[in-house]
Amino acid sequence: MTMALADDIIAAGQDASCHILRFRLQPPETRAASDGRNGSGEKGPRRRKGPSLAGQGETQSQSGEVTVESLHSVRTDFSPDALQKAVRFNADASLLVTGGADGFLRLWEFPSMKKTLEFKAHDGEIEDIALGPDNKVVTAGRDFQCCVWQQDQLVTGLRWNENLPGIPDKAYRYQACRFGAVEDDAGALRLYTVQVPHKRERRPPPCYLTKWDGKSFLPLLTRPCGSEVISCLSVSDSGTFLGLGTVTGSVAIHIAFSLQRLYYVKEAHGIVVTDVAFVPESRGGRELLAGNEAALLSVAVDSRCKLHLLPSRRSLPVWLLLLLCAGLIVATILLLQLAFPGFL
Repeated sequence: MTMALADDIIAAGQDASCHILRFRLQPPETRAASDGRNGSGEKGPRRRKGPSLAGQGETQSQSGEVTVESLHSVRTDFSPDALQKAVRFNADASLLVTGGADGFLRLWEFPSMKKTLEFKAHDGEIEDIALGPDNKVVTAGRDFQCCVWQQDQLVTGLRWNENLPGIPDKAYRYQACRFGAVEDDAGALRLYTVQVPHKRERRPPPCYLTKWDGKSFLPLLTRPCGSEVISCLSVSDSGTFLGLGTVTGSVAIHIAFSLQRLYYVKEAHGIVVTDVAFVPESRGGRELLAGNEAALLSVAVDSRCKLHLLPSRRSLPVWLLLLLCAGLIVATILLLQLAFPGFL
């Protein structure tokens, strides 16, 4: 139900445990060579040859293969209905942080998986975890709190509605939290949180997105993001876009600067979206974008993975806008001169 990646390592939550796995991508050429060795009597599982197609000979798969190796398994939640609900690696993958239904935050050395810290962070389930600079940890809980921790010391508690007096403290709870970069500002950092209504009503109130300063943890901007309950949040590598999934299966992309929605597909899955992730903005990722501005992957309880493409927004260069303005001014002066001789 939860997963974190660090290079070729997967930390996957299953019930009350966290499983550490290593995966390898095997290209088709390697698979073909491996199959040939297996057919010659060397070690490895024997593969049956399928029937030949008339006029085509034997077919061969051109797809790669993923092999997974189990490394560790540790219990990360000890409540009666135990469930790990969040897991994150820090930036250099030396630390793994888990949270679950018992409200305890647990820090583990990686790769030894030795537990280094354990403390009660919330009175109730931990919904999400985000790791920031200086190993600060942000936790979102079902107890209406979103907290910033340095080890087991509380740094501050976030209050998204302090500038919105019309919204009571316990009308909303925090559902998700993520750190993100700031485009064109390498030293800056932003924290994004999602607030969802605590109670379901006949006429559902809107959910909210809040952008925070990543160092002072002061709120910078809050905007409503629709009445569908948000289930997951993701931030693109550059910090330009936010991806949202909902419990009704819808998917949306917002721009981080203003939190305005740029893309929306209603009920893309038709059931709870469990996670969304942007295609990395590396060289290989840019090739996959094929001229689009962003690409978002969504997965849901329907066992489907869907790709959402955000078309590039058309914009005019600044010099062309200035040229058009100058031309408009000149044309206006000429029209005034024709209409009122001697105007100039």
